[in-house]
Amino acid sequence: QVQLVESGGGLVQAGGSLRLSCAASGRFFSLYAMEWYRQAPGKQRELVALINSRGTTTYADSVKGRFTISRDNAKNTVYLQMNSLKPEDTAVYYCYCGVSWGQGTQVTVSS
Repeated sequence: QVQLVESGGGLVQAGGSLRLSCAASGRFFSLYAMEWYRQAPGKQRELVALINSRGTTTYADSVKGRFTISRDNAKNTVYLQMNSLKPEDTAVYYCYCGVSWGQGTQVTVSS
């Protein structure tokens, strides 16, 4: 079973930046597509960004041009660089590898 641990969330002003990290256990990290989701209060969990095993990326329209997903297979870690943050980006952010979810990290953007 793959275990995922997110970190890097926090409180930031609108226009600021944060970098989230998701560290994975296990030997086959490089084979997994890795995804970042977020869930705001009262809303459904939504896909934010995805990076497949070849490094191809996909983004939700709401974050295109502001967020960047990347991975370091040597460190079994996936990142989400978030720039130009908006109050509507406030949510709990989760990483997902197709078989396991992380515990989530809170991102709060103040106006």
